[in-house]
Amino acid sequence: MSLPLDLLMFAGLIAAILIGYPVSFTLAGVATIFALLGWTTGQFDMSLLGALGQRVFGLLTNDVLIAIPLFVFMGVVLEKSRIAEELLETMGRLFGGLRGGLGISVVLVGALLAASTGIVGATVVAMGLIALPTMLRNGYDPKLASGIVCTSGTLGQIIPPSTLLIILSDVMSNAYQQAQFEEGKFTIETISVGQVFAAALLPGLMLVGVYIVYLLVKAWANPAAAPALEELAEAPSRAEIARAILPPIFLIIAVLGSILGGVATPGEAASVGAVGALLLAGAKMNGGSTRVFIAGAAALGILAVVAGISPIRLQREDAGLGSWLLGAFATLLVLIAFYAVAKALRQAAAKEILKPVMTSTMTVTAMIFATILTASVFSLVFRGLGGDHRIEEILSAMPGGPQGALVFVMALIFVLGFFLDFVEISVIVLPLVAPVLILMGHDPVWLSMLIAINLQTSFLTPPFGFSLFYLRGAAPEEVTTGMIYRGVMPFIVLQVVGMALLWFLPQIATVLPKLVY
Repeated sequence: MSLPLDLLMFAGLIAAILIGYPVSFTLAGVATIFALLGWTTGQFDMSLLGALGQRVFGLLTNDVLIAIPLFVFMGVVLEKSRIAEELLETMGRLFGGLRGGLGISVVLVGALLAASTGIVGATVVAMGLIALPTMLRNGYDPKLASGIVCTSGTLGQIIPPSTLLIILSDVMSNAYQQAQFEEGKFTIETISVGQVFAAALLPGLMLVGVYIVYLLVKAWANPAAAPALEELAEAPSRAEIARAILPPIFLIIAVLGSILGGVATPGEAASVGAVGALLLAGAKMNGGSTRVFIAGAAALGILAVVAGISPIRLQREDAGLGSWLLGAFATLLVLIAFYAVAKALRQAAAKEILKPVMTSTMTVTAMIFATILTASVFSLVFRGLGGDHRIEEILSAMPGGPQGALVFVMALIFVLGFFLDFVEISVIVLPLVAPVLILMGHDPVWLSMLIAINLQTSFLTPPFGFSLFYLRGAAPEEVTTGMIYRGVMPFIVLQVVGMALLWFLPQIATVLPKLVY
């Protein structure tokens, strides 16, 4: 009887990751070792590795994944320019008089930052430095305050745009196509990033609502845990609220609206977000003088509308005076926008945030792509050892049929979230289990949202939840690691409640994609 190398390979990967080796090197190393073992035992055909070059080229030219570095840049710019601080301060003054209101303001700011940055680490650290000390000063239970900050920061993974949803859309689209090939279909349907973004909007807002309801109930049942502000600052004026909230909302509308409206591809929409974030940061850093940046944003908006209504093609022989005037007008708009962007870059360089922004963007992007590329190597070897067939056999043998198989997979993802990052689970585990679940009849869009909420929970689960580490680094000394761990436990339960609501009410995830697409 031959050794089950596929199972040993997966166990070896988990063990190596837990020891602490970098994930990308671990994936490639384990794949290489087991490819050689499989070859020597006659269980693996080395000619399969000839497909690696094509796989790598396909990943690096993937139009969906190209959006990742631009969305990361957008989020880092908004974090470094301290726009989050103004949002938190304004919302805290707005809701502070309500029992539990400061916690609610943190949740709402987390939702806004999620939709405009999508970066968990930036959001958790920003709120850990600003909101957590404020809540502690006003008598909040340290455990509750820590849980609120950690959980609100993770909303960046479920509310679009987020790197999780971009990676998930690519993985689930490939799984959906694979499932259709196995069914013998010749007309193959795909899942777009726009569909996944549309599907994630209502579940994301649902989670925000669940958190707020919990905080209100908690504050009512235990007023000492989440008191109203004793020394209430002057309520913000409408102008202050508009100045803090409207710029991120406009940016969200520009990015998501262009994708959901079918006007732009994810890469193009990410470019809009990156430029928009840069203009917002420029206006923030320019000492209150915003005319240039407003003019630049307006110029880009008008240019998009003009190009959409009447494409400018001056190289055509029948181009008349009207075309040339339109071309001149478009050129003027480009120059105005170019000047505004150049000034924003100059401001960022003068304030010494441009270099940290570029460094953070490159670091995060390199980590994500290194994991995706090496996971492709791991997946190829695992399939060559027959791992995909074994996974199919395990899921098919689950009691309860398709529902039982889905419960098993969701439980597996939840447990793996205690040890692995969402990128690792997405690119290692999901390609193996998702095609089987889709073949069993589960809707791929709804399945994507269930998995997305489950993966979001991995940021909260001890001992390796990333939000816990981010907050540990930013929290005051009086907040212990034990307090942070105990503080997130109720919110992990709320995540399970969110998954249950989505399970029994699948329309929450499916109604918007059906309306938009």
